[in-house]
Amino acid sequence: MQVRGALLQISYAAGMSAVRRVARGVLAAALILPAVVAAQDTTAVTSISAPSAPLASESSTAGIRKFSFIAYGDTRGGLDGIALQTNHSLVVTSMLNTIAVRAGSSDPIKFVVQSGDAVTDGRVARQLNVSYIPVIERLTDVGIPYYLAVGNHDVRNSNNLADSSRLIGLKNYFAANKNLIPADGSPRRLAGYPTYAVAYGNTFVLLFDSIIADDSTQFNWIRKQLAALDHRRFVNIVAVCHHPAFSSGPHGGANLEGPTMAMRQLYMPLFRQYHVKLLLAGHEHLFEHWVERYTDASGEHRLDEIVSGGGGAPLYGYYGEPDLTAYLTANAASHVRVEHLVRPGVEPGANPYHYLVVHVDGDRIAVEVIGVDWGGNFQPYRTNGVVLSDNVSIVKE
Repeated sequence: MQVRGALLQISYAAGMSAVRRVARGVLAAALILPAVVAAQDTTAVTSISAPSAPLASESSTAGIRKFSFIAYGDTRGGLDGIALQTNHSLVVTSMLNTIAVRAGSSDPIKFVVQSGDAVTDGRVARQLNVSYIPVIERLTDVGIPYYLAVGNHDVRNSNNLADSSRLIGLKNYFAANKNLIPADGSPRRLAGYPTYAVAYGNTFVLLFDSIIADDSTQFNWIRKQLAALDHRRFVNIVAVCHHPAFSSGPHGGANLEGPTMAMRQLYMPLFRQYHVKLLLAGHEHLFEHWVERYTDASGEHRLDEIVSGGGGAPLYGYYGEPDLTAYLTANAASHVRVEHLVRPGVEPGANPYHYLVVHVDGDRIAVEVIGVDWGGNFQPYRTNGVVLSDNVSIVKE
């Protein structure tokens, strides 16, 4: 028995060694192949079908004060370009069920926003055509408008507007989403950028490119949009982008990425100036919730940042808290305080695939977190929902 056990151990070790060699080969191919394929890909991206029931116009919805929308992010899959995104499909199936059940309620779901990383490599048309677009058309085919902010996997990591990889990714992004985002020439779209706004009822939603968060053209366009807004009508302002200002996964913690630094230096002060209520981000494949409280001439306010990257990409775990000392010092005049309201689990398996239902009711916003598949009982607040207010403790289950 000892000999047999030793042989089994040897066999196991040899097998694992072979598995590791294969894994290293697959990883190397995964790192090299996308760049090669992108350079050779001449396939045209198929445009996602327009929603069968387009979102009502900004002017026609001025009186609406109660509705919901869905938010999520990071849908890329390991077999993009080869097969349909399986985990993303599970998420969308749950969304469709939720949309159908609530269609006759007092706050029906009107649209979906996605914070980026649709596929592993947005330069490769086949990844969009084969793996992603058919999943999104399940939503648009039942009349749900869909709005995507770009992530680094969509347009790559360069903040150089002339970077060739970025330009290929942008070309594919615009082709895929041309029936979904505001048309060229719209006052709610920045020409040449994946940056636009959606206004519905009393809520104004900005979607922008955080990879180039330090770009002055984009920043100034967003600033002008916020400055010109009718704040008596739009009592809720929501921003959607890929990179969070604060996070505790592998992209956050002790790691301070360039876009995150620009978010802290440029966008968070701008969001405070115009009282943005909610920042929805991804990049980290997990769920976490941060609250920034601050004071200005009009009183005390809060800005909630929710990181929701559970749309189907490989899951992440908690890495550690970011050092916010410099950020808090730089914004001391606004009495900024940052609270990590919900931390992700240390193990990736503690952070299930999920999406958010954002409930708007006048100037009150509540967020419901819906776990998918094995994460169906996900309750990050000890329930599955929270009201974004310091004056209300009630939660929605």
